[in-house]
Amino acid sequence: QVQLVESGGGLVQPGGSLRLSCAASRRIFSISAMSWYRQAPGKQRELVAAIARDGNTNYADSVKGRFTISRDNAKLTVYLQMSSLKPEDTAVYYCNLDVLGSSYWGQGTQVTVSS
Repeated sequence: QVQLVESGGGLVQPGGSLRLSCAASRRIFSISAMSWYRQAPGKQRELVAAIARDGNTNYADSVKGRFTISRDNAKLTVYLQMSSLKPEDTAVYYCNLDVLGSSYWGQGTQVTVSS
């Protein structure tokens, strides 16, 4: 079993920045693909960004150029740096870990972009 703990959410004004962190409980992190998803009220959960074990990344079109996903295998942590935030980025953000055919989720962290 793998536990994922997200942190870094909060309230920010449009145009501001936040950095989300997701810490894993086991060292299989280093061989895992990591992703950030988000779910806004009344909408389906959507993929925001993903990073493979080799460091390759991909992003949703809506966040390209504004968000950056990165990982620190020594700290078992994945990050999502979010800049130029917009009200439509408001959602609960979830961390996901995929490894060996299994998928694990964090509890989510709320990001609210509002003036």
